[in-house]
Amino acid sequence: MFQVFTDLASWLVYDVLGFSPEQGFAAALHFFIEDTSKIFCLLAVMIYVIGFIRASLDVERVRDYLAGKNRFLGYVLGASFGSITPFCSCSSIPVFLGFTSAGIPLGITMAFLITSPLINEVAVLLLAGLLGWKFTTLYITVGISIGVLGGLFLDAIGAQRWLQPFVAKALEKGQAGLPTEVNQSSPLSARQRHQFAKQETSVIFQRVWKWVFIGVGLGAALHGFVPDGWIENHLGGGQWWSVPAAVLVGIPLYSNATGVIPVMESLIVNGLPIGTTLAFCMSTVAASFPEFVLLKQVMRWPLLVTLFAVLLTAFTLVGWLFNFIPTL
Repeated sequence: MFQVFTDLASWLVYDVLGFSPEQGFAAALHFFIEDTSKIFCLLAVMIYVIGFIRASLDVERVRDYLAGKNRFLGYVLGASFGSITPFCSCSSIPVFLGFTSAGIPLGITMAFLITSPLINEVAVLLLAGLLGWKFTTLYITVGISIGVLGGLFLDAIGAQRWLQPFVAKALEKGQAGLPTEVNQSSPLSARQRHQFAKQETSVIFQRVWKWVFIGVGLGAALHGFVPDGWIENHLGGGQWWSVPAAVLVGIPLYSNATGVIPVMESLIVNGLPIGTTLAFCMSTVAASFPEFVLLKQVMRWPLLVTLFAVLLTAFTLVGWLFNFIPTL
């Protein structure tokens, strides 16, 4: 299916530009052209298709549905809902506030907030195309599990006391049983869904294209300029310290789940163990400083620090676990 992009990159780099496959720059350029064309094609098709399907998704109804479920099922549903919404932490904040005002326990809301930047439908489809469904299923399972366990832990320690005052007040009102507003709009027609999907494609493209270029660019640099076998020889043994080091390196960086996938692909191809790769990429997507600056709008420092510690611990444990299981 993707051979056409490989052929296109080979034609441009080796035939048109005349570079040799042995040159590091040529390998990097080939990787960049192949992956950007592949990803943009997938984005254009899949964002539209998924946007068409999601056109009648009613967040308010989902919110109220979660409010009526038992606690553990709520964690699973909250994390699952986060995995199908293409939000980063900053754009998840309005939904976070909606969940809070509905009186949904903080842990369920946090399960959504943790999972949302880690997984989205675009990233899942790109992962499946680049690395296969086995790795993709593993990534989804890990991401949802982190959301569920993180939400459960935050509820267990009573973390709702560390919300910003206006958020805590909204949660109290919602839990007091005050009615919540539900969208009663009628189902959209096929034409309206098409317009929604088209707009969704444009909006998401504008949000992620630079991260695709950055992510593919970093992946291309790793692919073309890191000497063959260097990563495998120095970090390929899955040394225990490589996982927490990868998590710490990812914190100052920022990407979304779409932009980090080419980096993930290149790291794995170059010999970095899957666990170390997962730990680095999850840290970059869900525990970066820019994300936490934005979350300060709705959380006080104790909750931010606790959430930060929970995520870093989870990513480190995940990295260690998958470095010691059989290779995929």
